[in-house]
Amino acid sequence: MHPFTLERIDHVVLRVSDLARSLAFYQSVLGCELKKRRDDLGLLHLSAGASMIDLVDVAGPLGREGGAAAGAQRRNVDHFCLRVEPFDEQALLAHLSAAGQQVQAAQLRYGAEGKGLSIYCFDPDGNQIELKGPPLEP
Repeated sequence: MHPFTLERIDHVVLRVSDLARSLAFYQSVLGCELKKRRDDLGLLHLSAGASMIDLVDVAGPLGREGGAAAGAQRRNVDHFCLRVEPFDEQALLAHLSAAGQQVQAAQLRYGAEGKGLSIYCFDPDGNQIELKGPPLEP
């Protein structure tokens, strides 16, 4: 028995090599909003719907604690998934392609709400992001 119930992802924290470049990506490509800055820590808090994405400068006070920046053989995470609405595959593919993303057609994948279509993309530091639509199957 647990003294709590998990509700949703509150936030993810990503170590990034260029805060300005990553902020631009998360704002312009994914529509996140900068909610709070902690320049003393090299930390940005971004809204992502009901959740948050925190960006930490790998060269800043918090980022240095995690060692070297992520790369092809050293990832921060495998991926994280953001639920998006509406899920218009062609519009998403066009938007991501215009942002310089190499994207493939949506695939049916399992998530918190069941099976639904999703598309993968990458942020400037190579962190993989899954953009997931509504469930098509429970």
